[in-house]
Amino acid sequence: MHVYDVLRRPIVTEKSNALVDNVHQYTFEVDARANKMQVKDAVETAFSVSVLSVRIVRIPAKMGRYGRSTVVKKPALKKAVVTLAPGSTIQLFEGV
Repeated sequence: MHVYDVLRRPIVTEKSNALVDNVHQYTFEVDARANKMQVKDAVETAFSVSVLSVRIVRIPAKMGRYGRSTVVKKPALKKAVVTLAPGSTIQLFEGV
């Protein structure tokens, strides 16, 4: 798998912004086949930072509901929480 195929998109929520501010942890949605080493290499290559650790979480598909009668299936996804070295930042998340 190529380095730039691993990261799909950043996850920007209130909780992920709190992780950025407090403990320098950034959250990304990653490819389902990616492992920790591939995620680490992708973040270091794409953003020129040093990564201390990577934690990966698989989120299963769920049934959701919009309104009363519309039932949809939310897709499964895999996300990675990446801890950076002190002093390192990713400009993509700054000012959000």
